[in-house]
Amino acid sequence: PLLGWRALLLKQKSRSRKKMFEHITASEVAGYGVGTLLLCATISAPKIDSLISASQRSSLSMCKRCGDLRMIACSRCKGLGSVKEGGPFSFNLVDDLYQSFGRESKVRSIACTKCQARGHFCCSECSKAVQG
Repeated sequence: PLLGWRALLLKQKSRSRKKMFEHITASEVAGYGVGTLLLCATISAPKIDSLISASQRSSLSMCKRCGDLRMIACSRCKGLGSVKEGGPFSFNLVDDLYQSFGRESKVRSIACTKCQARGHFCCSECSKAVQG
């Protein structure tokens, strides 16, 4: 009797799965596919951009990392030299808009400890070329 009950339950599940996919149209499937493609393209865009810029720099005989600027922006403060007090996950849209218009920020900023508030580092690739 227990085996028959499991078989009945499995049969009902397979019927419900068939019914679930009966109402999906080809346009919806295409929409999900295009949406997935756009999401993947958005996620991979920075990596593709850095790959293209590195190849362009090498073809122009420039430094692949900095483009002959001899400095690289700090990854923590993004070249500003200071970070918000709340850390990297503090996000305030109104405060960010005030800062973009040049007004005073209401959130305190702390000097970046990674770059000692300079906002950049010397390019290690260019310094190797100068020394060697």
